[in-house]
Amino acid sequence: MHRRTIFFLIIALATVGVVFSQGYVPGTALMNQGMFMGGVGLSVIDGNSYVTVHLRPELAIGKFGIGFEIPLRYHTETGHIRTEDWNDDYDYFRILRYVRYGHKGETFYTRVGALDATRLGHGFIMNYYNNSLLYDQRKIGLELDVDAKYAGFEAMTNNLGRAEIFGGRVYYRPLWEMQTPILKNLAIGATFVTDTDPDALDATDDGITEFGFDIELPFIKTSPLQWGIYADYATINDFGSGTAVGTELQMRGIAGVFDLTAQLERRFLGDEFLPGYFGPFYELERYQVDGNTVFRKKDSLKQAKETHGTFGLLYGHVLNAIQLLGTFERLDDQPNSGRLHLEATLPNTLPKIAARAMYDRRNIEGFGDAFDFDEDSVARAGLGYKIYPFLILYGDYVWTFRFDEAANKYKVQKRFEPQIALSFTFGVGGGR
Repeated sequence: MHRRTIFFLIIALATVGVVFSQGYVPGTALMNQGMFMGGVGLSVIDGNSYVTVHLRPELAIGKFGIGFEIPLRYHTETGHIRTEDWNDDYDYFRILRYVRYGHKGETFYTRVGALDATRLGHGFIMNYYNNSLLYDQRKIGLELDVDAKYAGFEAMTNNLGRAEIFGGRVYYRPLWEMQTPILKNLAIGATFVTDTDPDALDATDDGITEFGFDIELPFIKTSPLQWGIYADYATINDFGSGTAVGTELQMRGIAGVFDLTAQLERRFLGDEFLPGYFGPFYELERYQVDGNTVFRKKDSLKQAKETHGTFGLLYGHVLNAIQLLGTFERLDDQPNSGRLHLEATLPNTLPKIAARAMYDRRNIEGFGDAFDFDEDSVARAGLGYKIYPFLILYGDYVWTFRFDEAANKYKVQKRFEPQIALSFTFGVGGGR
């Protein structure tokens, strides 16, 4: 047996013995509980079939969380392990998917590894950026947030192994010490994000930088209800600028029915400017090659014309059962400018059933375009059925992208992975 195969099997067996998960099948465990997840199934990737031993356990102890991802895929005809998963030394470090402390919005939060939805401020510059969009080119990123009441910051980088994308937001509450109702929460912020080298070629100078300023004022800041207004300004170096004004409403435990956050903003965009430039598709858009044609996202700025647009966000849960996240943005007078991001989770609503779905779509013109699965879509859906308290039948469908070296361009990659999974849940205590 190949030494790599032996190495992976040892890691897998060790993980079975000592690692516990917070929820590989969505919603099957509560925060601060432990659960081990592992499964054996069949994967179909680009028309090739693989027998899969896939472990994606997580460990949650108090505010700490650790996530792992160990994909062992064996070709059904050759018996060889899928080389794309383990063809670089860097792949071995990616077994550790992430380490985190706390959660976004708390006094202190940090996460190292896969960044699934990084957002700075109100999202006018960086909105739900994903450093793991390209499955075979995953990166180790960093998020770090600190809120000291009168001031604070949010910081990120997409790749600790190489200087690529990094940025942050700092903010100051100048009236905090006065403790005057409403006015004490007034915050002034500044954001900076840069991609130093989108195409990773030293011979080219294609870096791009964006910075901006914001101000926010919460009018209501109580436990069940928070509401305020904000304004953002951003400019892309050597290109254009834009402004947004918006309102955000948070409702917590209203009548015991729902917790929801709603955001609506109006955008005023100048020539050569795009809102949310560093978005969920950015890893794919930053640099592409089609035959002899090279395309960088910054090239699209030259075609962006002065326009107005609307952006909306809805986040929360209904009846403590269905968890929702949705964003939509569209420019008033630009065809195919719509972008949609949706997440829905059904944790423990139905006995023995857990489900989760995530979906992103760009280049939307009309409602009929929003749910066309093509090269403009990224999707993931999982459904689990608990056969016994410790045994789960689970299916995972993934629609993402890979780089085809022969065609010299990105192509859609579809994966379907049914599994029989083991689940052991127990309380590990600590934290809130």
